Amino acid sequence: MSDLRYPIGKFVPPGSVDAAERSRHIADIVSAPTALRRAAQGLSDEQIDTPYRPGGWTVRQVVHHVPDSHMNAYIRFKLALTENEPAIKTYEEQLWADLPDTSATPLDVSLTLLENLHKRWVILLREMKDPDFARTFKHPDWGAISLEKTLALYSWHGRHHVAHITALRERMEWA
Repeated sequence: MSDLRYPIGKFVPPGSVDAAERSRHIADIVSAPTALRRAAQGLSDEQIDTPYRPGGWTVRQVVHHVPDSHMNAYIRFKLALTENEPAIKTYEEQLWADLPDTSATPLDVSLTLLENLHKRWVILLREMKDPDFARTFKHPDWGAISLEKTLALYSWHGRHHVAHITALRERMEWA
């Protein structure tokens, strides 16, 4: 692995997603909370406050970031399903990662939040029809983004951040 920022590679948006691939992406959304919990399980406070790479976020920041990000994604899905190409707002991930709730909140709070958020999100995803996945929202930097591509992104996103922690554990030889 040459670039510690992308332990599973950079996200590559799919051209289109068929039903089988969509099912795999949804399965990734289902498994992300358990995978993240497992990745952080048993770490000491010192280990939790270790950056996954030089200049990168700590394990603590990564764990709290995932539900922050996935809450935004879930809301974007709901907006796109109920409005005609709604404009969404971005947020400053780095600044969110530096807020006091990130340093003061036990990891279990965000891990439980992610578990429950994903339960709701998966119910929504499994009830969506093919035309629903073609619906879009407007990102201020990227333009119109389909829910199909957003699903693929967040399938990758969860695996990406779990790999930050598991790769750190391997490099540091933490059990």
